[in-house]
Amino acid sequence: MNRGIKWMNDKQNAIRYSRKIGRMGNSLGVSLPKSLAAKLDVTQGDEIEFIENDRGEVVIKKVRQIKLPDNVRTEVLEAFFDIFEEDRDIFEDLRDR
Repeated sequence: MNRGIKWMNDKQNAIRYSRKIGRMGNSLGVSLPKSLAAKLDVTQGDEIEFIENDRGEVVIKKVRQIKLPDNVRTEVLEAFFDIFEEDRDIFEDLRDR
């Protein structure tokens, strides 16, 4: 993967990073510049999410892990999430009524 990085300040005081897309197994991947990884407070093994806004811009955020109370079982939450994903249309229809 190309380790070169370009950055420039634009008129809105934003810093732009430019990276080449490389192959990672059967997928495509991009490495994060060290300074950006530090700003996101991410290290190897952390999870990040990509959020596309209504202007077509993509925001990268670290997925925040929460500490569950001792009486909450993760397998129950995972099962709920699976059901929610399977029945998303039903829940959205109920919400819109």
